[in-house]
Amino acid sequence: MPTASRRNRRGDTPPPRTGSSEIEILRGFLDYLRTSIAAKVDGAPEPQVRTAGVPSGTNLLGLLNHLTFVERSTFLGDNVTDWQATFQAAPADSVADVVARYRKTVERANEVLDGCTDLGAPVPRPRPESPAPSIRWALTHMIEETGRHAGHVDILRELIDGATGR
Repeated sequence: MPTASRRNRRGDTPPPRTGSSEIEILRGFLDYLRTSIAAKVDGAPEPQVRTAGVPSGTNLLGLLNHLTFVERSTFLGDNVTDWQATFQAAPADSVADVVARYRKTVERANEVLDGCTDLGAPVPRPRPESPAPSIRWALTHMIEETGRHAGHVDILRELIDGATGR
């Protein structure tokens, strides 16, 4: 495997050093992944950002659009009826639109989380009749979901224009 020269080595942002409580650690790692993935998509060129990089049809903008829906479902209680459709951004949406919508959704999700201190308690829902997972489960799920797709985004972005690192 080739090694990167010192000049071409990517400048990764290391994982966060968060507080010592479980909620601080979980939220710190989730925010780290959220920031990394939004930064990786931000500024990606059209039309490559919508072009499938693999046979499954996965594309950079669609992944961030999907994560927006997952955040909204998990933390804000939105009902998503067609998950497959979330993997495509609307043709009229620019990269900046999708990134801004994701960041706004993360901001709203964090507002919900700011009021949560008991990791065993259910995520607050705007519709009480809708079952909710525990805060611990929701944070762990979002770390897994965002981390998995962050790896996809890393590869797709590198294929588009060679951008690497977080």
